[in-house]
Amino acid sequence: MQEPFIRTQMLLGADGLQRLQKARVALFGLGGVGGYTLEALARSGIGQLDLIDNDTISLSNLNRQILATHSTIGMFKVEAARRRVLDINPECTVNTYPIFYTPETADQFDFTQYDYIVDAIDTVTGKLQLVQRAVEAGTPIISCMGTGNKLDAAAFEVTDISKTTMCPLARVMRRELGKRGIRHLKVVYSREEALTPTGWEEEAAALGKRQIPGSVSFVPGAAGLLLAGTVIRDIALPANE
Repeated sequence: MQEPFIRTQMLLGADGLQRLQKARVALFGLGGVGGYTLEALARSGIGQLDLIDNDTISLSNLNRQILATHSTIGMFKVEAARRRVLDINPECTVNTYPIFYTPETADQFDFTQYDYIVDAIDTVTGKLQLVQRAVEAGTPIISCMGTGNKLDAAAFEVTDISKTTMCPLARVMRRELGKRGIRHLKVVYSREEALTPTGWEEEAAALGKRQIPGSVSFVPGAAGLLLAGTVIRDIALPANE
C-alpha cells in the first residue's frame, strides 16, 4: 500500500486504487473549475494526466483559480499544473498541451487512449467537439456547464443533460447535441439563476461582449470537485462490478 493513498484505499479498496493508478484521464481546461478538478485527481492517485489549456495565469485569476498564485503569474497554466501534480504525486505521468481546443485542433488528440475525459472549457464549439469525439471513441466524458455569475456552491449537482433546467449553457448544449444525435451527457450544473454583474459594462462593450462574468472563490471549485469525484468513483468503482 502506498503511504500517500492509504486513506483513499480504505474507502475504494485495493482494486479501486489500482484502477486509479492505471487510469489515463484527459482534462480540458485548467481555470477555476478545471484547476480544482486537477487537484482532486492528482490527490487520488490517477496514474496519467493529459492537461490541455493554452492560457497563462493572470492577476485576475487569483480570486478563484487554485493554480494562480503570485509566483505563477505569467506561467502557462499547463506548466503550473504539471509542477503542482508532480509535487503531489511524483509517480504521475503528466502530458501537457498548451493548445486551445477547437474543431481545428481536435485531430491532435486520440480519445480512444483515455479512460475518462473531463470538459472544463468555456466555448460551446469546443465543448460540442469534445463530446462528439468522446462518443465516437466510446470514452466516458463529463462536462461542466455554467458557473459564472453564481453564488450558491450547494446548488451544483451531477445529472444527465436531458434533465437540466435554468442553465443557459446547458440549454444550448442540449439543443446542439440533439442535432448531432447525442441525447445523453453526464454534466455538472446548477439550477441557480445567474446574477447580473455590475461595474464592467464599458469594458465588456470594448471587448464586444454583452457582459464580463463575475466569479467567486468557492463556486468554480465546488463544480470542479464534483467533476473529479464523479470521475474517481466511475473509474475506481465501475457500476458493472
